[in-house]
Amino acid sequence: MAVGLGPLSTLHPVPGFELGIASAGIKRPGRKDVVVMRCAEGSSVAGVFTLNAFCAAPVILAKKRVQGPVRYLLTNTGNANAGTGEPGLQHAARTCATLAQLAGVEESAVLPFSTGVIGEPLPVEKIEGALQAALDDLAENHWAEAAVGIMTTDTLPKGASRQFVHDGVTVTVTGISKGAGMIKPNMATMLGYIATDAKVAQGVLRDLLRDAANKSFNRITIDGDTSTNDCCMLIATGKAALPEITQASGALFAALKQAVFEVCMEVAQAIVRDGEGATKFVTVQVNGGATHQECLDVGYAVAHSPLIKTALFASDPNWGRILAAVGRAGVAQLDVSKIDVFLGEVCIASHGCRAASYTEEQGSAVMAEAEITIRIELGRGSCSETIWTTDLSHEYVKINAEYRT
Repeated sequence: MAVGLGPLSTLHPVPGFELGIASAGIKRPGRKDVVVMRCAEGSSVAGVFTLNAFCAAPVILAKKRVQGPVRYLLTNTGNANAGTGEPGLQHAARTCATLAQLAGVEESAVLPFSTGVIGEPLPVEKIEGALQAALDDLAENHWAEAAVGIMTTDTLPKGASRQFVHDGVTVTVTGISKGAGMIKPNMATMLGYIATDAKVAQGVLRDLLRDAANKSFNRITIDGDTSTNDCCMLIATGKAALPEITQASGALFAALKQAVFEVCMEVAQAIVRDGEGATKFVTVQVNGGATHQECLDVGYAVAHSPLIKTALFASDPNWGRILAAVGRAGVAQLDVSKIDVFLGEVCIASHGCRAASYTEEQGSAVMAEAEITIRIELGRGSCSETIWTTDLSHEYVKINAEYRT
């Protein structure tokens, strides 16, 4: 039921970054569910991770190991290895150790990532049995296959790619993501991997990823649930014949920043478009806030409201539900008489009450569309924020009711 999400576009290979896919049969025999990614020696690697206090064992290890040299990323689907305590940490470390031995690198140079059912022991032997096949499959042009390999309840693979030319040298940025439910990253069950052949200093890369995630992955929500396993990684292999970017300034950095932001935005929005049971792709735009945080508070109050989300599914322009959500968002000293609300270009509420020009037919026409914008003008200042979300359908309930059966 993906909304406006079609086949993958061209995903350009990134020199110095290889991907290999294999089948461990974690949930289903024959399913490609293990992905190994190899970073060229000397690559810079940065990550942003879930803030869930019950973060999974692989997240704990990856957060620690990303501070040092990284050569391999190991992802399994079908099992989150979360809520598994000390045995989960041991299992994650063991799979990394096995991969490190097969690849001839230090164990600390392998970062683990897992996604799937929470609370089940990681099937270590199955994963270990697939590692050599994944290594044998490594290639720079396996992005599309890897996008399929990291899927769980996703209906379609998600990826994006950008290229730009600087001083006659082509620079590539390519990324993939997975996620369709348990989505409200706070850095859903979300994983993202983006690579570039630019050479970027570690500190600059870390800040670039943080800023990009804050405008993309951290602005999407399907159900308001922050996963135990959310991770997004940015790898810079340095294989492009250009000087190292050591500061967040200059033409080369600006071009790279734009490409990274565009890739992050596209693969983040693809997660929403493929939201579990989604029939609508919804943009919630909040303008005129006194602070960015109050814009986010209002936006998430609207995006998370089950009353609004079910009205969206029914194509019902029940605008009173939007006003109620804005009013309970917790904005201090909110003057509702200054607030205007729009569905698309249709003003449904002006100065805190129904707009004189509004008709139910206008609202129904907008709500019948697959892509809808809800715009809220607070009239308090100059700050703005945008969040992307979905409706809430019968299918979402069915998918999550039957997730383990």
